[in-house]
Amino acid sequence: MNQKTHFGFQEVDETAKAGKVREVFASVASNYDIMNDLMSGGLHRLWKKFTVDLANVQPGEKVLDVASGTADLAAEFAKRAGAGNVWQTDINEAMLKVGRDRLANAGLATPNALADAEKLPFASESFDLVTVAFGLRNMTHKDVALAEMARVLKPGGRLMVLEFSKVHPSLEKAYDAYSFNILPKIGKFVAKDEASYRYLAESIRMHPDQETLKGMMQDAGLARVEYWNLAAGVVALHRGYKT
Repeated sequence: MNQKTHFGFQEVDETAKAGKVREVFASVASNYDIMNDLMSGGLHRLWKKFTVDLANVQPGEKVLDVASGTADLAAEFAKRAGAGNVWQTDINEAMLKVGRDRLANAGLATPNALADAEKLPFASESFDLVTVAFGLRNMTHKDVALAEMARVLKPGGRLMVLEFSKVHPSLEKAYDAYSFNILPKIGKFVAKDEASYRYLAESIRMHPDQETLKGMMQDAGLARVEYWNLAAGVVALHRGYKT
């Protein structure tokens, strides 16, 4: 009997979720960046800048950007570590192509791999930094993915997870009204895809809150796990170290 998991508010077979996620991101890949700007009022750029600044990547460090998408983080890390030291991976070929082409156009030829975060194709203790931005919530077995990211970290290396999280209670009603009424309409008119952006809103609600994700990272073998709430908890950045 197949195990069940969540795809937004739907309950689906675990074996079906990855395919459904691929369909969502294949649909939105060409409009992904403009939708991020519209949805967040440009704030996603500040959240990513905070992540990059806190990562403090040094020249020559080995970096893995999981669920790299359109490569916002990978591009910044490549400028600091050197393009050959930064790997992009994504489970979705359309998204990976957008990110790869963007970096190539910027003269940053980074290596990339079509890969499932739950089965990373890298040797243990390969990277100084692993990042995942707005991708963890789409993974079927988040605990397995976190364990894989920890596995490929060198001792002393850090994992950084930037993800939608639990908003402050005072903003919940307004945030729900925006997420379920306005966001899908933006998706409908700009990306011609209302359903994918309704899934986005639902997937955020099903994602672990700040403290739960902190515990999951600790269970994956990471130490000194801490997090920063951004935009009153709309987004949180978690960081942990491999001992």
